[in-house]
Amino acid sequence: MLGKRILLGITGGIAAYKIAYLIRFLKNEGAEVKCVMTPASCDFISPLVVATLSKNPVSIEFWNKQTGEWTNHVELALWADLFVVAPATANTISKMANGACDNLLLAVYLSMKSKTVVAPAMDLDMYQHPTFQRNLNQLILDGVSVIPATSGELASGLEGQGRMEDPENILNFIRNSFKAEVQIIKKRILITAGPTYEAIDPVRYIGNHSSGKMGFELAKASLNQGHQVTLISGPTNLNLAHPNLNLIRIESAEELLEQVQIHWSENEIGIFAAAVADYRPKARADQKIKKSDDDLTIELIKNPDVLLWASENRSQNQIVVGFALETNNSLDNALSKLERKKLDIIVLNSLENKEAGFKKETNKITILDKKKNKFDFEVKRKEEVAVDILNTIEKYRNS
Repeated sequence: MLGKRILLGITGGIAAYKIAYLIRFLKNEGAEVKCVMTPASCDFISPLVVATLSKNPVSIEFWNKQTGEWTNHVELALWADLFVVAPATANTISKMANGACDNLLLAVYLSMKSKTVVAPAMDLDMYQHPTFQRNLNQLILDGVSVIPATSGELASGLEGQGRMEDPENILNFIRNSFKAEVQIIKKRILITAGPTYEAIDPVRYIGNHSSGKMGFELAKASLNQGHQVTLISGPTNLNLAHPNLNLIRIESAEELLEQVQIHWSENEIGIFAAAVADYRPKARADQKIKKSDDDLTIELIKNPDVLLWASENRSQNQIVVGFALETNNSLDNALSKLERKKLDIIVLNSLENKEAGFKKETNKITILDKKKNKFDFEVKRKEEVAVDILNTIEKYRNS
């Protein structure tokens, strides 16, 4: 990031104290840093600290009454290669999403020509509130990138999602944003995510523990790199909005296959991260099955093989990427699946590793391809894993 010009917007949240670390990290990477603060943020971190660490004056008001100078918000916006608002409070995000402009930071945002990134920070009920989620989605539709809040202990004493991401991970996000800029050739990518639910009756289903997080992180990383993404997702509590995203919700394996069959030919790369149920009930009860006997037998039949269908129905230039979640003999089973499903690439994550698997924030992967290459990666957060997967696919395409 040598010479990159980062403008940091600091708003009035307790997480503002972390920005001192982020400024130091950015300066150590060789970036130029300027900061614009809301008046409320000055209660949480001293402008003197921010100015000293950034080695630049801090902008807070439009008019400096002591010097008589006007702060030109347009010049700040034109100077920045990237505008990062961290922490981004619910109040500021609401104003950004709705075009309000009652402080210098908001005037800078409305003048930005380059990319804007927000790192939300607030209490868990605020973060989950539908009005906040609606505002956040509006920002995404406007082209703003979001660094999702993480879960943990909050200033209120509650536990849950709402903590601003750690400065180290915000730094990684900024790094990846600049890496994405140098990629010239954009692609159309189909991604499947989440579990499938196979109905037993109107109430019950056969499913699995997949949260869909890996697939959604792959979609986010692809969108950040400028690709067009079709994301076909089973039932999850995750959401994603972007002008270049077509998000399709499904429930069953048969519905997943139907959507893949519709959209596969339009895409150059297929990344099949969904955890598809192998079997479904042969017959679905129309009414809730009542508990009667001690035993209940449900006859299961095999679900369609979505991954194999994509491999067998592709053009010469399409790439198929599968996933293998294994509990034993991980490498042998992954290699077998790579060959059996006629894949170009397979991503192996093993439940033998305690930091990988369903509902985890981290993952440890090994990537194998049909050219006999093997790439091992350290434990990383899933957003970083997604970038590693996309980079490996690109290397495969170019080899």
